[in-house]
This record gives sequence, structure tokens and C-alpha cells, in this order.
Amino acid sequence: MRKIGQSTTGLVLFFAAQVCIFGQSNPCPRFTAGSAVSNPPALRSQGGALTVNLSYNTSTDADGRTLYCFTTPNGAESPTLYVKPGDNLTVVVKNNLPAAAPATAMQMSTNASTVCGAPMMDASSVNVHYHGTNVSPTCHSDEVIHTMINSGQTFTYNIKFPADEPPGLYWYHPHVHGIAETAVQGGASGLIVVQGMENVQPAVAGLPERLLIVRDQNVAGQPMPGGAVPSWDLTLNYVPIAYPALTPAVINMNNGAQEFWRVANSSADTILDLQVIYDNTPQTLMLVALDGVPVGSQDGTQLGTLIPVTHLRLPPASRMEFIVTGPSENVKSAQLITQAIVTGPNGDNDTARTLATLVAREEDDDSNVSRVPNVTGPPWTPRFAGLATAAVNTTRRLYFSENAAQTQFFITVAGQTPTVFSANNPPAVVTTQGSVEDWIIENRAQENHEFHFHQIHFLVRSQDNFAINGSQPVAAIQGQMMDMIEIPYWDGNPNHPYPSVTLRM
Repeated sequence: MRKIGQSTTGLVLFFAAQVCIFGQSNPCPRFTAGSAVSNPPALRSQGGALTVNLSYNTSTDADGRTLYCFTTPNGAESPTLYVKPGDNLTVVVKNNLPAAAPATAMQMSTNASTVCGAPMMDASSVNVHYHGTNVSPTCHSDEVIHTMINSGQTFTYNIKFPADEPPGLYWYHPHVHGIAETAVQGGASGLIVVQGMENVQPAVAGLPERLLIVRDQNVAGQPMPGGAVPSWDLTLNYVPIAYPALTPAVINMNNGAQEFWRVANSSADTILDLQVIYDNTPQTLMLVALDGVPVGSQDGTQLGTLIPVTHLRLPPASRMEFIVTGPSENVKSAQLITQAIVTGPNGDNDTARTLATLVAREEDDDSNVSRVPNVTGPPWTPRFAGLATAAVNTTRRLYFSENAAQTQFFITVAGQTPTVFSANNPPAVVTTQGSVEDWIIENRAQENHEFHFHQIHFLVRSQDNFAINGSQPVAAIQGQMMDMIEIPYWDGNPNHPYPSVTLRM
């Protein structure tokens, strides 16, 4: 599977104590296996603005893995940033990584006309992508192709959220090409919540809100993936679910009570297929939003419509928000799991795992979760109204391919030559702001790939030729607005068509 950071265009019955592995001096602390899950620390905008100071840090865990994290001046790690449509978000990033040795200096990733921050990258470089947001791609906003912050440097982001930004779950993470995977697997990521979901989907109003962020990381000891050995370990809010013990985290819930879960797959590589299972029976989850957009509201003119699902696949960087009912006192076994994923002959080994054991309590003080406000105003201002029926200006065909021998990954406009990404390449596609385009994205590789487009959402029009490799289209995403979509692998049979998706943007 193509990794985050390998962009090819310019364009996750006992009560365990929650205990950090490291002492207070460690800038990137992690929890012990089996810890109870709590929401990340929260920072909320006031008066239309939120200013956040983040330090980019590194440390090493007990298994020798390099960790990365963003922390506030008081040491809060990976805070969730709560904003409202129309808000201004200011993020001041200080890179506290050690200076890179001269030998680690890398190729120039920008030029004088496009420099934003440091002009040359090295092993310490970082920037921040505000994933899924419909904000400006200019320097000091959500620009990731040329922006670099090197060791000892400070850089300020000024993010203006549109007044019609969809309410929902987004996230932030480093996006320096070539080294972003290492940073994301090291844990440097956090959530963004654009508030107002209760106004589009009143069913969530007043519910306990649980934020869950799944990350992946290297398997300690680096055993060869295959069989029961996953390609990557998983963590849940920094609680490790590590091979070979695979000890799940613990989620304490009120007995039989509804909660609003906001789940981000913040993995660099791992695909998830999430289920909540009680006594071996998959539970119905009421899907509220995908990739930050309330489902059923995709035309921008109406309230959201709940979609019942018993599982949902989440490729890396995607998010799902849903209502779940906690286990009753009669349930003997309750888990949040991810099912095994077949990712193709060249893909990763994404094994089945229990992410968390759900423990029912007669009364919980809800101290580890917040609550969604009651309905506070009118629904979200339409952003995508009329897209499904709009006249299409252009239809384009693009495709994923690979040079597996050289570990090269491509996304190419049909008719052009596959080219390794460089920040100095000219644009592969030139379009006009406000135009409506249909893009057909094929997967010609023998592993799953994911398509993401910065700054905009797209409308899922169709999922085609999935059945040739045993995959099936995901019914819940059809016709919805998303910013991340999975395309399963091609089986290699020249007589079979390539799996593809058709997206309108």
C-alpha cells in the first residue's frame, strides 16, 4: 500500500490503570498495554480564534522505536483542536528535534520562487498538514509541498476555516515528502473537530463524545510479516496493541448507554475494518459522518441521515463518526475490533485484532469523555449544493502503478508518463477554480492504494470492478462526500479490468 508521505503528484475482564511508560521528562510518553482509553487533551476556540503553541519532539521507547509528538507548553501531547466554521486557527510550531548531521542533508525540495520556511530539507524537517480541511493551500496555511521547518526553527500557521466548513472530524500530521511516514508512525498526529455536528444531525446532541485515534508503528523486533505477524502494530489513543501479546485497550462505558464515537485512522499504512461485537454478534452502528461530512447531507441542503452499518473499512487518514450503544449487563464479551484485510500480493499483512475491550459500568462519571452540545443553531451552511447534478466541465482518468523492484509508486494522468514525485515538477493537472470535474482513478498495482485530494472533498459516484479480487464496494460511502477513498488491488490478470472509482469534485 502506498504510504503517507509518498505523494506522487503536486498535488487506527479487568480494569487496567492508565499508566505512562515513561516519566515526566519524556516528551512523548506512551501508555502501558491494557490501559483505559481517555479522550486526548482539548483546546477550544473562543471568540472566533484559537492560538496553539506546539513543540515537535522526539524520544525512544523501551523497544527502541523512535517516537515523535507535538506537545503544548504544559506538556499536553497531541491536543484535539476544537474550532467552529469561520474561525481563525493560529499554530506556532517549534521544531525541537536535534540538528541533523550534515550527511543527512537531502535534495533541495523547493526553489527560490516557492520557498516557505527552510529552503532545504534534512532528517529533522517537519511541517503540518490539516487533513481534510477546505482551507487555503498557500504558504503559512495548509501548504505541504514546499513548507519545511528544520531543527531549532519556529514557523507560524494562520488557518482560516471557511464559514461553510462541514462540521466533523479532521486531523493534523507532518507531511514532508519522504519522511512523513516515519513521523506519523512515531505518533506525531492529533485531531481537529469542526463543531456544529448537532445542528446537522440532532441525534448526537447531548451524547457523550468519545475521540478515538488509531495509529500504527513498527513491530518490535521486526519479525517478518505474515500469518499472525502484522506488518505494523496498532495503538489506540497511544495505548499499544502490540504483537505478540496483542493486549487490547479498555473502554469504560455506561451500561447500555449511547455514545457518539469519532474515530480517525491516523495510521501511515494500515487499513482498518472496524466492528463492535457483543457476544460474537456485530452491533449496528449508526453512521453519522465520513471524512468530516455528515452523511445524507451531501447535497448541502438538508439535515444528515443516519446510515446503519455493522462494519466499515477505514483506509489510512479516513474518519468515521457514529452512534454506538454500550453493552448491557447481560453481555459477557464486548470488543472493538478490526477485521483482517486482504491488500493484494504486494500489500501489507493487515491482521485481525481486538483494539479495545468494552467494559460496562452501572454508573460512569463520564470524566474521560466530553458531551456534544445541544442543538445550538441552524444547520451547516450549504457547501456542496447541486454538485451531483452539476454540469461536468472535464472528465479525467488517472491510475496508480508501481515499480516494486525500486520501491517506486506513481499516480499518473492517462496519456502521461509515470514520474517519481518531485516538488519541482510542473503540475500534472491544471484546472480552474469553480470548475466541476469527474476523475476516474484506476488501480493497476497489485496492492491496495488510497486516493486523497488536499483542500477539497469529492463526491463518490461509483466503485467499479472491485469483485475481481474478492473486494466489494462499500455501500455506505456511495454518493457521499469524502476526502479519502480506497481502491483495491488489481489481480494481475490482463483479461480483467482495473478496479476504479469515479469521483466528482
